[in-house]
This record gives sequence, structure tokens and C-alpha cells, in this order.
Amino acid sequence: MKIIHFADLHLGVENYGRIDPDTGLSSRLSDFLSALDQLIEYALENSVDLVLFCGDAYKTREPSQTQQREFAKRINRLATSNIPVFLLAGNHDMPNASWRATTTEIFDTLAVKNIYVSSSRPDIYNIPTASGTVQVVSIPWLRRSTLLSREDYKNLNLEQVNQQMQEALTRVISEKAASLDPTLPAVLAAHVLVGDAKVGRGSESLMSIGQEPAVLLSNIALPVFDYVALGHIHKHQVLSENPPVVYSGSLERVDFGEENDEKGFYVVDIESDPSAGKRQVSFDFHPVNARRFLTIEATPEADDLDPTATVLRAIAGQATGVSDAVVRLKINLPSSIEGQLRNNEIRDALKEAHYATIAREIQRETRLRLGDRAAEEIKPIAALKAWLESQQISPERQKILLEYGEKLIEGEGEE
Repeated sequence: MKIIHFADLHLGVENYGRIDPDTGLSSRLSDFLSALDQLIEYALENSVDLVLFCGDAYKTREPSQTQQREFAKRINRLATSNIPVFLLAGNHDMPNASWRATTTEIFDTLAVKNIYVSSSRPDIYNIPTASGTVQVVSIPWLRRSTLLSREDYKNLNLEQVNQQMQEALTRVISEKAASLDPTLPAVLAAHVLVGDAKVGRGSESLMSIGQEPAVLLSNIALPVFDYVALGHIHKHQVLSENPPVVYSGSLERVDFGEENDEKGFYVVDIESDPSAGKRQVSFDFHPVNARRFLTIEATPEADDLDPTATVLRAIAGQATGVSDAVVRLKINLPSSIEGQLRNNEIRDALKEAHYATIAREIQRETRLRLGDRAAEEIKPIAALKAWLESQQISPERQKILLEYGEKLIEGEGEE
């Protein structure tokens, strides 16, 4: 049995894009759809038995009609080719009110053949495939409001609510696992934060710091599962080998926090071994051709006679070049030579980039003072750190605010 595992498509992310004059659509929509198309072509060419999507189809809970059409067109291509598709709801798919539909619920409402949707509650799905039946235990995103609506949880603080959510997730996974048929392959599909995961520096990771319940790896890596397919973290990673507990990561880069992350999907092979009386599982990561992100740093010195030439050398020195990349140029220079930069030449050197931003960090000679702290030069992030300390903010809260502050200062918060 061959299964594709992917997650965190996030159709609708348009930062670092440009408008196509013919369609009026963002070029970044094309990037994300191109990544999905590569996955679909692989599935069709390699006789995949099941495509397993682990949440966050769109950037927002209210995607545009165009985004929905393009997603449905591709999912339907798999379904009409007799490849079952399992769609799990992630946090970005959830409505802001319990009576509203999730973004993928329409497939279930229309009873589209070969498409299975897990929107609001954990369940077990027995999915027939060309290679036999597979059991999928689904754990869609658990909303905090689900617990807070109960009278006995209304007065709990955030930490206590998260603890209750963690216990609820652990309990339901255990209960579903106990109901599985051991003679059939079993996969756990969950959109959750696992405590052992490396969250990276992307925007999704920053939003989750200290705000979400994290389930323990030991509570999901149960021997009854042949494979545990996870969504929510954009950095692909393997948390356990036996059984495999895997984040597929996102299909396309969302921001510069994911600049160095390889993007793609996992292909899982489950084979019965009658002689050993068990099933053998192997899994491999398949990269897609995602949009390249590139950070270039240039640091002209105060005695530099031609700081523009120094910046241009930094751009030209990139081994992969800037063509078709999303480029972030960071220029650090003293204020005394700031006026010598020839902006038109710098912009011209970046004209082949898909999108380019230029950020200057000017080293001022004036003496800066923050409370009782003073320095000839102080960077914005250092100033923020000093201010947070002066306000007697807890170290945990300081860490969160510094993470956000650094993103904003680096120009990555424009989305």
C-alpha cells in the first residue's frame, strides 16, 4: 500500500508576490498550486493508493472562491482517477463559530466519491483502496472554545486549559487506538503540536509559541499505528522511527523563516510480511520545486569609497543568483556613507528576482539612551530587549515578544 502524506498547503498566502496582469491573481497563488500539482502528478504516475492531507488547506478560514475552485479542481483530479483522498481539518480550516462549516466540509456535504473529510471531531475511517482497506484515525484541530463552552472549564487560565486539552487529545487517541482492527493497516492523521518537534522560525511557529497545548510523543507513537502523519509544523521532520511519527512540513515556503527548509511530501509504503506476522513500513521524503527564498547581506565600512560597489558585489557573489527568487537584501552601513548609495543601480541588480525587498540598518553615531542604559550604537532588537527588562516582564513573555519583534524588525511581518 502506497500513501502520500502532505499538509499545510495554505492557499491564499500572497506575501512576496506580484499580480499577474492577465488573470489579476497573485503569482504566489501560482507557486502554491504548482507545488500541489507536482504532488498530484507523482500520485498519478506512481499508482498511489491514498493521498492523506493533514490540515490547513487555506491561509484563512474564509478562502476566496478562486482559491476554493483551484483546490477542488486538483482534489477532484485524484478522486476521479480512483485515488482516495483524506482531508483533515487544521486550525486555519476552522470557522470562528461552531455552527459554521470548515473550509473542506463542502466535499463531505456533496458526498464526493473517493473523498473523506474529518472536520470537527476525532473518528476512525475505513478507507478502501486498490491495495486493500486502511484504517485512518483522525484528530482534527481541537479548538480551545470547545472546552471553554463547558461550565466547569470557564474559569481556568490558559495553562490549565492547555493541560486539559492535552489530556483530552491523549485520551481520545488511546480510545480510538483500542478500537482498531489489528489485521488491517492503521494510520493516525493529526493536526497537532508535538512537544518534541522543531518549530523553526516561520510565522506559523511564532504564532504557536506558548499558546497551544503540546501532546507528548509517547502518547501518539503507539505500536498499533503503522504510521503517524502529522500537520501544523512547516518544517518536515521525523520524530520517531518505530512507529514512524512524521511532520511532512508545508509544500511551499511561506516566509523567510522557512528560507532554508526543503519543501515536499512523504511517500509511505506499508507491506505485509506473512513470515514475520507483521507489516513493514518505509517512508521517503520527496522534495518539490518550491519558490527559492534568498537573504543577501552587505556591510560597507565607514571608509568605503564606493559602498554601492560593495553591495553589488554581495549580490553578484550569490552562487545561485537572484533570478526568480524572493530576495531580501540587508544593507548594514554607517550613517556617514548612507547618502553615497546609488539606489537605482542596486534595484537594477535585483531586477531578475521574482520579488525583492531592500532593508537598511543604519549605524548612528549619536548617543542613544534607554532608561539607565546608554551606548554609542544600539540595534533595535537590543533596545526592545532592554525595554522589556525595564518593564519587569517575565522571561517567558519576553521570549515571545522578542520573537515577534525580531520578525517585524527584519521586515517579515508585512503579511
